Amino acid sequence: MADHTNGRVTEGSGIEGNGTRPAGDEAVWVWETESPIGRLGLARTEVGLRRLCFIPSGAAGAADSSVKWLASVVAETVSPAVTVAAAPLDDVRRELDDYFAGRLQEFTIPIDWRGSIGFYRRALEVTAAIPYGETRSYAAVAAGAGSPRAARAVGTAMATNPIALIVPCHRVVRGDGSRGFYGGGAGAKDLLLDMEGSVSGC
Repeated sequence: MADHTNGRVTEGSGIEGNGTRPAGDEAVWVWETESPIGRLGLARTEVGLRRLCFIPSGAAGAADSSVKWLASVVAETVSPAVTVAAAPLDDVRRELDDYFAGRLQEFTIPIDWRGSIGFYRRALEVTAAIPYGETRSYAAVAAGAGSPRAARAVGTAMATNPIALIVPCHRVVRGDGSRGFYGGGAGAKDLLLDMEGSVSGC
């Protein structure tokens, strides 16, 4: 893969990669995986999972274009020391496969929370604690995050959630019980909530 303007992106097959790391830059590994709700981009640091996002349809037109898109984004927003490698993200992909198969209800993957700060991080941490098969309203998440009147800000936190599914923003719904917006699309939110409801019996 060619170097990007704002960062050095290398290819590798394992945790060490095979590219040089600029001094002072934190290593981050990226890969992608298919799922019932579309292609997902994954990025992790030595701390934990930093990003799990939906690959935009326009980025997935040609072979390898989606992971190149993700590597470019991560190089600009996380660290320029990006390595494209599957092995460091194998555990994430295994847990996602088990989740979509109905075999896993609680992820064990460590999270790198450093991409979110302040109220947004508190809202995401509250969201991460919503049990499988259950939902919470935006207002309930706001109250749990210490700002009961900040339901709109919770909406922004959910829309900018850098770690979808693992931080289950699909479990946050409107006060009237309607499911509302989801970054992966309304169909994806319906699929996730219906799947969790059928597995948990809720």
